[in-house]
Amino acid sequence: MKLSRVPLALVATVAVSASALTACGGSDDNGGGAKPKQAPKTTALDINKTDPGQLTQGGTLNWAIDQFPVQFNAMEADGNQASTNVVVEALLPSLWHSAPNGEQVPNKAFLLDAASRTEGGKQVVTYHLNPKAKWSDGTPVTYRDLEANVRAMSSKDEAYKAGAPAGYEDVSSVRRGKDDHEAVLTFGTPYADWRALFAAPNNTPLYPAKYMADAKSFTTGYLNKIPVTSNAYKLGGIDRTAQTVTLVPDPAWWGDKPKLDKIVFHAMTTESMPAAYANGEIDYFDLNAGVAAYKQASGVRTGEIREAGGPNYRHLTFNGKSPKLSDPAVRKALFKATDRETLVKSGVKGLGWEPVPLNNHFLVPNQTGYRNNSGDLGTYDPKAAGRMLDEAGWKLDGKIRKKDGAELKLRFVIPTGQPASKNEATILTQMWAQVGVQLDIRTVPVNDFFDKYLIPGEFDVAPYSFSRTPFSASGSKNIYATDGGNNISKTGSAKQDELLDKAGRATDRTTSLEAVNEADAEVWRSAGVLPTYQLPEITAAKKNLANLGAQGMADITYEWIGYTK
Repeated sequence: MKLSRVPLALVATVAVSASALTACGGSDDNGGGAKPKQAPKTTALDINKTDPGQLTQGGTLNWAIDQFPVQFNAMEADGNQASTNVVVEALLPSLWHSAPNGEQVPNKAFLLDAASRTEGGKQVVTYHLNPKAKWSDGTPVTYRDLEANVRAMSSKDEAYKAGAPAGYEDVSSVRRGKDDHEAVLTFGTPYADWRALFAAPNNTPLYPAKYMADAKSFTTGYLNKIPVTSNAYKLGGIDRTAQTVTLVPDPAWWGDKPKLDKIVFHAMTTESMPAAYANGEIDYFDLNAGVAAYKQASGVRTGEIREAGGPNYRHLTFNGKSPKLSDPAVRKALFKATDRETLVKSGVKGLGWEPVPLNNHFLVPNQTGYRNNSGDLGTYDPKAAGRMLDEAGWKLDGKIRKKDGAELKLRFVIPTGQPASKNEATILTQMWAQVGVQLDIRTVPVNDFFDKYLIPGEFDVAPYSFSRTPFSASGSKNIYATDGGNNISKTGSAKQDELLDKAGRATDRTTSLEAVNEADAEVWRSAGVLPTYQLPEITAAKKNLANLGAQGMADITYEWIGYTK
């Protein structure tokens, strides 16, 4: 599965199967297996959290991933894969841990502390690295590693085939502090999400300087191999025939002793994971919110379903450049005509997840700073929607509204092979017909969905998902700024741009979150994107597997994973 390192990214697909939604019916009878736990609203973490001291020492964790990694440099464009990230996070440094609410705290194994200040009108961040931290070849982790990672990711040297720079390009210099374990970064322009740098939660772990020193090493150093590590686990082996990557504890690790003897990542198709789990071949996998997989995994007596609110969410995008939707009043009327409660309940039916409508474009309910900025636009009121359409000049003529002889018939574009999108189209066709709006459902090839329809503006309304990380401020502009490269709705305002810029450049966390919420209120007023619901993260795990499951906004502390006694 391909991921974007840009904190807010476009995803056409969602794994929930609408056909299974209807068939599943939410029965408590799961084939005689363990009844899945019902997650309360906005559960932030479901990992069977256990004090590592209470866990058994030893054991093997068999973990399913959906692709066999080839490029193990997650910073390189071709290495930006979900399967790659989950492997390298266990092997490489992250200076930060992400808490369940999305807050970033220092990973003391590598970072003792870090602080941002303003000096000479510039943002300056000082990192105090743990002097015990070493690479597996014995080289200390120092400021030189941070300097090399910034240089490689800064986009200043086009020879590097790097992913999106996401803040690295804002760093003007990296220098040695009082010693090799103090790194001082100066930013050319302030960057609110500076904790996103050198952080596994942002898919940008730290790599050793010698493999970032030049473009060739950057591209080939971790291609089909993992030569150097620095974490609780080290590489045990890569077996291309068996499609496995095996990790074993690193005896030179200076932190908490890992509980497991082995972690074995097994690459397999998502369709084959539930059967492998049921047969005991794997102990843990991500269901990708699939109802069929959920039902099968729920029937495994030795396992359980773990669910939490993930960072990603579903929404409807309205084309602000469409002649029929260029008037914000019409888009706002359609917001009011949308019963999001119905969309939410249908979208997660059969998954044991208690849904709530999402009322923020940048933050999810279990994230620090989340608040409802929707105002009246988040409330379903078809009568008010009808009045708003009347005032906008779209008068009811029989069963459909018309203006200047044109019918209010909208192109609702969905990708092939996505039952969830088809389900949304069916529901909205009936829902919007009640206010005199007709939908023309156009199913297009999934590979053409963005390139040939959404980006060129050949649509009126389209459903898809946003894929996010915990860093809200820096990832906002590409979607919601008027000149944002992924502003599919083509809506916005100068005030919205100003607030987004303020959020991204505020070095104070409280100020940044307030600006994010102010920007969100303005996005609601622009009425280009209607959030519907937070996508749940759903995993299946052996009952006695501890400190791993549905992580929500939290990252994984690999050395704490183990089995209960």
